[in-house]
Amino acid sequence: QVFSSVTSVLNMSVFKAQFALEDLVEEMKKQSRDLSFGPLQSGGQIAVQGSFPAIKVLRDFLLLKAKSLSEKDNREESKSHQRPRRRLQEHRSTTKMRNFIPDRDGGKQVVVLDTDIYHYMKHFFPWIFQENDVVISAVTDGDITTVCVQNAGRADAGQVSSVKKKIEDQSVKLHSTLRKIRVSFEERTREEKQRHKWVCERLKSCYPQVLVIPYDAHIEVIGFSSDVFKFSKEM
Repeated sequence: QVFSSVTSVLNMSVFKAQFALEDLVEEMKKQSRDLSFGPLQSGGQIAVQGSFPAIKVLRDFLLLKAKSLSEKDNREESKSHQRPRRRLQEHRSTTKMRNFIPDRDGGKQVVVLDTDIYHYMKHFFPWIFQENDVVISAVTDGDITTVCVQNAGRADAGQVSSVKKKIEDQSVKLHSTLRKIRVSFEERTREEKQRHKWVCERLKSCYPQVLVIPYDAHIEVIGFSSDVFKFSKEM
């Protein structure tokens, strides 16, 4: 909500052995019409520009495509070591499987979240990530956190899907309402850094719906727009 547009540089060279990259880029353009694509470079890099949610959807699409290729290659490896480049039509169905990666028993699904939203949900809505017979794990990579919802042995596919949907629904609600400010410690003395952290701790009790995350180089304040504005003003 802060930035109207963000840019990501994708390295498509990992797909060279399976796809004609030009065809893959064309499919990406059709699948992500809200994004703008730069020219495909000789090394396989391509710049993509658009909203953060749209880029996340594209990332999900590519993760699923990589997953499907890996599983298919494992099945075909014993048959032949020489495989021609697959045409994209073999994988059209993956566009309908966004955020869904089945394991052998069909009990595993993933949700890709904005890392700030994940931290906020984990702090204020911990019950979403707690479910009997379901294992929920998360891997954070910069601005993206991938949450895996997996059958622990007794849950059925419907229960796994229900947990995934709760996470998605809460994420959508927060995505349009949460705001974040970052207070940089650049060129500040050690005493000034400590003073900022001390003030944040004092203010937290006055703003129970604000999440404060301290880092070595800065402090991040995440919450609803009005709360974040008042919090930052008082700080």
